[in-house]
Amino acid sequence: MRSACGLHGSLRSKKRIVTPYLVGKGTALNTATVVVGSVVGLAAGAAVPPEYKVVATAGIGLATLGLGVKMFLETRSVLIVVAAIVLGGVLGLLLRLDEGLRAFAEFAKSTLGAAEDGRFEEGLITASVLFCVGPMTLLGCLQDGLEGKIELLAIKSTLDGFAALFLSATLGAGVLVSALVVLVFQGALTNGATRLKFLARHNDRLAETTAVGGLLLVAIGLGLLEVKSLAAATYLPALVVAPILVGLQGGVVRRWRSKGREGEQGSAAGGSDRAGFE
Repeated sequence: MRSACGLHGSLRSKKRIVTPYLVGKGTALNTATVVVGSVVGLAAGAAVPPEYKVVATAGIGLATLGLGVKMFLETRSVLIVVAAIVLGGVLGLLLRLDEGLRAFAEFAKSTLGAAEDGRFEEGLITASVLFCVGPMTLLGCLQDGLEGKIELLAIKSTLDGFAALFLSATLGAGVLVSALVVLVFQGALTNGATRLKFLARHNDRLAETTAVGGLLLVAIGLGLLEVKSLAAATYLPALVVAPILVGLQGGVVRRWRSKGREGEQGSAAGGSDRAGFE
């Protein structure tokens, strides 16, 4: 995460857009590693006894929970995170994001002829949120789209490949289908990099977006541990709401400070006039 933050300075200094055909190779690499990891995991998972899969799933859940807490601690304003989660959740309900993702999972399952074991949807949703939430996703796509560099996405691709291996071995073919979600989501971020670079230029916005993503991972971790099943996809709009709230807060603070300075200057001018009259 710290290495990801090193991109801030380079995004400030480099404004030149790279040749279009170079853009997106980081996302292509990431998608490929998820596919390869999932295929290997599916092949290996067939030979893994059920009790070992239970232990592996719990281990992945604990790791996801820990990563989510670590990301949440990046926040500089818990109030903004809470507001973003609540507003984002309401927006997600209105958009029926969880229903849409589950409908896509059902379509993919019927197309692939996957077994009706209830794990396909869980694997697709868990892997999609896990692979698409986090600062390396955002900053890596911005780096790819603005500079044509894929260092961050290359690191993320390696991590996602191993994660896909373990997830697919325990949760099944839904993890493989999540590669399509990665391709579409990160491809959109990369192509929209010029409009999203303000997120990397403002540490506060990035911190709160990261913290919100951490809570989404906590929701995924709780589901894997079978503690509480939460519709994590419903809260995805919170990732957009968080930086907007930070911007609104900054505008209010600047206006308040500006009025305060004007009041002080007015008081000083009034005092000077009274002193001259006396």
